[in-house]
Amino acid sequence: MFGGFAKSLFGSSNDRYVKSLNPIVQKIAAFEPTLQALSDEQLAAQTAKFREQLANGAKLDDLLPEAFATVRESAIRVLGMRHFDVQMIGGIVLHRGEIAEMRTGEGKTLVATLATYLNALPGDGVHVITVNDYLAARDAEWMGQVYRFLGLTVGTIIPNLTDEQRRAAYNSDITYGTNNEFGFDYLRDNMKYERSSMVQRAFSMAIVDEVDSVLIDEARTPLIISGPTDDKSELYMSVDAIVKQLEADDYEKDEKQKSIILTESGTERIERMLEAAGLLEGANLYDFENTQVVHHVNQSLRANMMFKADTDYIVKDGKVIIIDEFTGRMMDGRRWSDGLHQAVEAKEGVTIEPENQTMASITFQNYFRMYPKLSGMTGTAATEAAEFYDIYKMNVVTIPTNVGVRRVDEEDEFYKDTTDKFRAIAKKIREHAALGQPVLVGTVSIEKSELLSEFLTQEGVDHKVLNARYHEMEAHIVAQAGRKAAVTIATNMAGRGTDIKLGGNLEFRMLDEHPDLVEGTPEYETEAARIRAEIEVEKQEVLAAGGLFVLGTERHESRRIDNQLRGRSGRQGDPGLSRFYLSLDDDLLRIFGPDTLFAKMMRNNIEDGEAIGSKWLSKAIETAQKKVEARNYDIRKQVVEYDDVMNDQRKVIYEQRADIMDADAVGDVVSDMRTETVNVIVGGACPPNSYPEQWDIAGMKAGLTEILNLDLPVDDWLTEEAIDPEIVEERVREAADAAIATKAAELEPETWTQVEKSILLQNLDHHWKEHLATLDALRQVVHLRAYAQKTPINEYKQEAFSLFQRMLDSIREDVTKTIAHAQFQMQEAPDLPELPDFITTHFDPFTGEDNSNDIDAGTLGRITTQIPPLQMMQPDAEAILGDNPEHWEGRVNRNAPCPCGSGRKYKHCHGAVTA
Repeated sequence: MFGGFAKSLFGSSNDRYVKSLNPIVQKIAAFEPTLQALSDEQLAAQTAKFREQLANGAKLDDLLPEAFATVRESAIRVLGMRHFDVQMIGGIVLHRGEIAEMRTGEGKTLVATLATYLNALPGDGVHVITVNDYLAARDAEWMGQVYRFLGLTVGTIIPNLTDEQRRAAYNSDITYGTNNEFGFDYLRDNMKYERSSMVQRAFSMAIVDEVDSVLIDEARTPLIISGPTDDKSELYMSVDAIVKQLEADDYEKDEKQKSIILTESGTERIERMLEAAGLLEGANLYDFENTQVVHHVNQSLRANMMFKADTDYIVKDGKVIIIDEFTGRMMDGRRWSDGLHQAVEAKEGVTIEPENQTMASITFQNYFRMYPKLSGMTGTAATEAAEFYDIYKMNVVTIPTNVGVRRVDEEDEFYKDTTDKFRAIAKKIREHAALGQPVLVGTVSIEKSELLSEFLTQEGVDHKVLNARYHEMEAHIVAQAGRKAAVTIATNMAGRGTDIKLGGNLEFRMLDEHPDLVEGTPEYETEAARIRAEIEVEKQEVLAAGGLFVLGTERHESRRIDNQLRGRSGRQGDPGLSRFYLSLDDDLLRIFGPDTLFAKMMRNNIEDGEAIGSKWLSKAIETAQKKVEARNYDIRKQVVEYDDVMNDQRKVIYEQRADIMDADAVGDVVSDMRTETVNVIVGGACPPNSYPEQWDIAGMKAGLTEILNLDLPVDDWLTEEAIDPEIVEERVREAADAAIATKAAELEPETWTQVEKSILLQNLDHHWKEHLATLDALRQVVHLRAYAQKTPINEYKQEAFSLFQRMLDSIREDVTKTIAHAQFQMQEAPDLPELPDFITTHFDPFTGEDNSNDIDAGTLGRITTQIPPLQMMQPDAEAILGDNPEHWEGRVNRNAPCPCGSGRKYKHCHGAVTA
């Protein structure tokens, strides 16, 4: 009570902080008359002046007022847009590495130009992160006009770019792109074999648009680069057929945790069926030999019992396509990992694509924490302020609106069941549409969208449906959702990135009505003027009807998503209305809502079709949402905790790779590895404080032959009186060094260095890939240690550390062995076999969701290398294959270059013809 009184008297801490920035805003305004008097050339010359001041020791904070005023004046001249004072506050907040929470329609894109320009002045590069490729390209072109006017370079990272194009974009002063593209480029860079082939440079600053979507919603999901493994489609189909025979009491599912387990009776039943199908070794499902079968059974259970068609995925053209839970969009080309996608394919009876093995991965938390300065902007961040500070050390600052908000947010209405609720919604929509008021309806799934569409059809309401099934029409539908009496049903409106303008959108109306006209021609301008006048008339009619009416058909798990939907209405001072309709059948109430006694009372006391509204009920819903938000935060925290373990190891491996690539010579590293290997071989055969007759001479000789390729007279050494393990080690080491020196003398010094580098890098990558697969498997089972009263994360840390030590030992031994056994002949280096197509996924290990923004990795996931060949001289390919394409099938790798010399892959050239 006292806190509320104090807040009303002195303002909140946020209000006081925003107020403290006003003197800086006044300083910025003071530069305006001076800058207005400058010519375009003089204004553009400001950049060179600022850079000179930085070179002379000035700080960015010193330059801020004049630099911001320069951007404001440039935006007026280039874009015809002037930054408001509240936008200047947003720019200051971004420059300070904080999150600017600004309502929809307040011009976040324009705000970003202020901090981006200032922080690009040192020339270290600023990354502007957007949520999709369209926004990245749009903003880079749109706001790029201001940057280019001021003499800065702008690049864009989108799919299908070559490495040269990516490198040029990253070397620009300002680089726009999606979070996934930046993350995958980082992983791909650390799989390359030459520093010159890497595309990114050292990180400086990132500004994240829709920061809550990127750093919160998608942060549960690591970025993963993977390569193909063996085909197991028959096993998936066999297990799927068995799982489909299970009954409800054979398993228990927890919708809160999105998990499912077999009951005791279910385990016994599935064991009998697996045994009959010949898939079980022994009689016990959980024997070590059946680990793979258990994994397939678990994934098939999740696919059949937890994942629903038209909600989690749809089947289109014989493919299972994921639906993003946050945006409702189809994620074409994305796949769930860990065999889940294959299990869903088996369930739906479509072609099963092979699984993939992880080759590199990183979470967004650890990726973005590598930036020395990180800031962001969004319309909804305050509800997650604690998480932003805990994970990223970023404060959330709520920026006041330029014009007061006039939208009316009404209390929620509750109904007994879904049918009553949708019937009431349809009637309400008909009433508002009849008044000429546009209505935007938010649903949580395709199924609910189509159900509501049926109710509206019965009511005779003309409407459009925006969901994953009609993805191609999305931009056109959204753009016209503010027209008079328009009714638009949208599945998860969050993150769609398009402002809804009352009266309609000129650009999209021209595209729809006059697609043949070219912008800039007299005919185009004539039609544009006519439509512009129509839009203005229609806008006034919509304003008179009350503006956009946002209607939510149920509450989302996160309050932020509800706020994003509401934020579509009432932009820039427009009037608006919002209301949510709920029923006891809604997932949020059913799974996370008040206890069952309350639900029973509600069911028994509400008549069919009756609606109730209550602040107490709204509070109960908010409490349920907070529960889910807290749970999701715990999941993200857990992902971070586990990835932090891997992150320390990842840094070690990536730093070693960089050191190897940058080094002029790596002979010392290889020599140290050889010395350590000798010590291990001799030390294992000759334990300390033992007599020569107790030594394992046979084992030592076998090790020397197998690993070091040496045949030494160890038996003769035993006859010497003063022999001890140190003398043996020294002799073996000298012999090993001499053998390698002889081998190195056969090649040019530069060639030998390249050979050592390539052997080191190839072994490092091979063992790191295997280590990642082991850690993945460990993470999936380590939670079982809790039954033994042990903390899973501590167990994971200990196991991961010992596995890492073991991996380093294996790398040392394998590098030594490869160099000792390698045979080299002078020849012209043939082209390396093409690496497999890498697949990029953004997979959530807890829920199976995939939020990757990548397409087929065949075009952008391949890594080009120039490693000297380690193999012996290969026979001439043409001599073996001949020049008849009919003889190539089965003898040419599908991913190899076609022998015809076209430069294309065999599978895309003659392989496609003969297949």
